[in-house]
Amino acid sequence: MTDPHRRLGGWAAARRAVQSRLRFTSLRLRLVVVFGLVALTAAVSASGIAYWLNREAVLTRTQDAVLRDFQQEMQNRATSLPAHPTRDQLQYTAGQMANSSQRFSVLLVAQDEHGTTVTGNSDLDTFTLEDVPGSLRKAVDKQQESSGGKDAYHLYWQRIVEDDKPYLVGGAKVIGGGPTGYMLKSLEPEAKDLNSLAWSLGIATGLALVGSALLAQAAATTVLKPVHRLGIAARRLGEGKLDTRLRVSGTDELAELSRTFNRAAESLEKTVADMSARDEASRRFVADMSHELRTPLTAITAVTEVLEEELDAETGGIDPMIEPAVRLVVSETRRLNDLVENLMEVTRFDAGTARLVLDNVDIADQITACIDARAWLDAVELDAERGIMARLDPRRLDVILANLIGNALKHGGSPVRVSVREEGEELLVRVRDHGPGIPEDVLPHVFDRFYKASASRPRSEGSGLGLSIAMENAHIHGGEITAANSPDGGAVFTLRLPRDASPLVEEEKRNGKATKGSAR
Repeated sequence: MTDPHRRLGGWAAARRAVQSRLRFTSLRLRLVVVFGLVALTAAVSASGIAYWLNREAVLTRTQDAVLRDFQQEMQNRATSLPAHPTRDQLQYTAGQMANSSQRFSVLLVAQDEHGTTVTGNSDLDTFTLEDVPGSLRKAVDKQQESSGGKDAYHLYWQRIVEDDKPYLVGGAKVIGGGPTGYMLKSLEPEAKDLNSLAWSLGIATGLALVGSALLAQAAATTVLKPVHRLGIAARRLGEGKLDTRLRVSGTDELAELSRTFNRAAESLEKTVADMSARDEASRRFVADMSHELRTPLTAITAVTEVLEEELDAETGGIDPMIEPAVRLVVSETRRLNDLVENLMEVTRFDAGTARLVLDNVDIADQITACIDARAWLDAVELDAERGIMARLDPRRLDVILANLIGNALKHGGSPVRVSVREEGEELLVRVRDHGPGIPEDVLPHVFDRFYKASASRPRSEGSGLGLSIAMENAHIHGGEITAANSPDGGAVFTLRLPRDASPLVEEEKRNGKATKGSAR
């Protein structure tokens, strides 16, 4: 019978190990990262759209104003020039056109009376035809079909970059053989304004990212605080503190989760309490029944001992017809006596009242006394040096050895070999038989209570508690028993015990309670 509280207590260490492995991908970090990515995406998108819209608006406004002014100047001044102007006339008119409100450079191109191309520049030849893109000159010189009262020549423009500086270039031709005019306007002031806007938007994006990180941290704290409390409560519940409850406030999903946890904890506490009560009742029943059985068994045992003496007497008075029945009664009475003793031992372990009574033990002498008391000397080979001392409980060590050797004799047959070795501060006692071994599917269950592998071994007359009691007695010493199959055939049981169990007894005294059979 297993204590439910004990079953719940083993979860905490594994959970803490998993939490330490996952700490680098904590939910808080992921929330902050997600908030940051969302804010960054939104800020970059908004800044990009704002920059593009403002850029187009600024450039379009400047461009429209410059082109409108240039077109007005072409109509007012360039049309007043003669059909074949001189260079000086073009230079003068270009200077007047450049003095408009938009302050752009002007280049006028015409043919003199001799058919020679002459130019006039408002900036002393710094703005020449080489600065005008060929595609723009071609479009300006091309005469369009006039329809619907529209001009045969139109105003064309183009944005260019020279020496990493943006410019607006426009061109138009006077209808009817007049000069061709080109305009060059620097867009550097607008570019600086747009750069300032870009910097401002970049700073705003950075601030938005920082703000989102702070908001994410605050949100994560708000969200994760209840989750953290829930984790602590779950850990306490896993450690067996079944009265753990969460304080519930609010009506959101986290509050509902806390309510669900409280209901689950309450149900679990009730279930474990019911299981504990049933376990306690069953233990009490087994203990009471064992004690009750001992009284009639004492009388029956006394009678059977008398009958056994009669059977062994040379001149007996036992009728040969009933002799088999008498021997059966004697045998079964012994089995029943052993079963009651085993049940009482089990109840002591389950109740936590089993204690160690330590003494200095010579292991070889202890094993010899065990097999001698049970008349196994002819069936057991002992490989143990004299003088290997240990401080253990002699009675419980005898129970362990008797169960292991007896089990080997029952299921494996003689000879059974018992060997003792020292490994540092531990003792290793190996019990090997020469039987068929233990099937692989049976190995995990050989120490289970009442487990019998009847399908694979001869029918056992035992109670199914012997190996379980041996394991409990090993555990109370801080030791262990393992079962395996020998490569040479047969089963091997290995008992590992500390050479000195005094620290366990001292710890028991400090804790003020008995060492339980499940102690390691």
